[in-house]
Amino acid sequence: MPRKLHISSETTQADKDYVRKKMYVFNAAHFPAELKGRYQEVNLFVKNAQGEVLGGLLGEICWNWLEVHYLYVSDELRQSGYGTKLMREAERIAREKQCDFIKLDTLSFQALDFYRKLGFEVYGQLPNAGGYTHYYLKRDL
Repeated sequence: MPRKLHISSETTQADKDYVRKKMYVFNAAHFPAELKGRYQEVNLFVKNAQGEVLGGLLGEICWNWLEVHYLYVSDELRQSGYGTKLMREAERIAREKQCDFIKLDTLSFQALDFYRKLGFEVYGQLPNAGGYTHYYLKRDL
C-alpha cells in the first residue's frame, strides 16, 4: 500500500538537522576513512569594545576543504583590512586542520576583485544571476 506523502515548506531546526545529518552520513560512506569525521564550523567575528558585531565570516571545514559561506564587513570598516584579516584567520584554521583548499562564491557586485587579490581563482560562473554574474572560486593551500 503506498504511503501518503506531501512536500512541506514548514521548517523546524529538527527538520534541517535531520536532512544535514542524513546527507553527511550518505557522503561519509563515499569518502576515505582518513577524511571521515572531519567537520567543523568556522565562525569568526569582528566586534567592538561593547561586543557589537561589525563583521564576520561563517563557514565550515568539510573533509579536506574549508567552504566560506558568508563574509561580511560593515560599511564603516570596509577598506580597513578586516576582510583580509578574517580570511587570513580562516586560512590559518584551514591549514591547521590540514585542508587542501578553500572554496567560496560571490556575485559580480560583491567581492570578486578582493578574492582574486587573496589568490583565489574562478573555476566556474553563472551569468544572469539576478542580472549579475555568480562566480565560484577556489584557492589551494
